[in-house]
Amino acid sequence: MKVAGLALDATNRSPIVLLQDSSGRRQVPIWIDHAQAHNILSGIQGKRPEHPLTHDLMLDLLKAGGLDLERVIIHGIEKNRFQAVLKLRANCKPSTQEHASSTSTIEIDARPSDAIALSVRSNCSLWMLERVVADASIPVDADADQQDQDEFRQFINEISPADIVNHLEAKKPSIDQTSESSDHDPDDKK
Repeated sequence: MKVAGLALDATNRSPIVLLQDSSGRRQVPIWIDHAQAHNILSGIQGKRPEHPLTHDLMLDLLKAGGLDLERVIIHGIEKNRFQAVLKLRANCKPSTQEHASSTSTIEIDARPSDAIALSVRSNCSLWMLERVVADASIPVDADADQQDQDEFRQFINEISPADIVNHLEAKKPSIDQTSESSDHDPDDKK
């Protein structure tokens, strides 16, 4: 996903952050407050004020603690609220040189607006589970969606039941292949 932009709800003037999928055909609107809109917008613009905003401070603290923001994942909707998690990578360097440095992952729950604000500042990837996109997205390119539907209808109209059966039979393993695989001893290791 990527931040496609910010908009205002026409009915109540609430800010909305628009996340767009990689195909560019679907967007997920997430209603946020004005302060979060300001934080996301300043991150998109790459402006760092003289005194750091909260999200700039968070990233500085993560860096000072040896943590990197690896990715942001919006993974669910519960009670009309999006759920997000920050995936952090900790680089632990042992005191002896005998051992290579190890990496561990930490997950922290976050509000989606905070997660997005951190994502745009750190240039980390922003993910959203497909089921969330499917539940909450709005089509962006109605012409492309209509074209996909027309192509699918044409495909369905042109295919015969015999074509489907032939295709499935071609994918089915032959009797010789299944009997050969069952002749092998399960304890036989190659």
